[in-house]
Amino acid sequence: MYPLTHSENRHIPWNKGKLVGQKPPLKLKEIWAVRQHLQSKRCKRDLALFNLAIDSKLRGCDLVKIRVVDVTHGSSIAKRAMVVQQKTAQPVQFEITESARESISDWISEAGLKGDNYLFPSRVKKSPHLSTRQYARILEDWILAIGLDPAEYGTHSLRRTKPTLIYRRTKNLRAVQILLGHTKLESTVRYYGE
Repeated sequence: MYPLTHSENRHIPWNKGKLVGQKPPLKLKEIWAVRQHLQSKRCKRDLALFNLAIDSKLRGCDLVKIRVVDVTHGSSIAKRAMVVQQKTAQPVQFEITESARESISDWISEAGLKGDNYLFPSRVKKSPHLSTRQYARILEDWILAIGLDPAEYGTHSLRRTKPTLIYRRTKNLRAVQILLGHTKLESTVRYYGE
């Protein structure tokens, strides 16, 4: 047995060869491409997950923990929902668009979900809902399917998509701050590099 030399014992950085930093939001044509792909494959869960991710602007850890009761009123899908964010412990309200409501309703019917069930249950017995890692892998498949590099996009890309579209149209940072649930305007300013 030979002793290890200093160079053989070096730690490899976790980010070696990876793109780090903020991931870009999706553009409108990319949103439509993903939706078209999921509709053509009849992936009801994935379509509901994608639409809700765009509409809710939630971090992945909050999105995967949404329960059916959080997005429904009786037997219909709510037009607005409120979720308490894990990171800030603050409630954030969001609109659920017609296309998202339709896809969520289709998914709930297909999966036979009830009020207190997680909206996106895990297929793994140990976990009651999709993990953030599973969500990231699903997103990677969507990005690959529309011909983009999955290394350039992440789950936070979906969180940033709708606020970026609104900001480009209005230049209203305060509105974006409220949409993202940021407690400080400075956080939103850093987010958009203004």
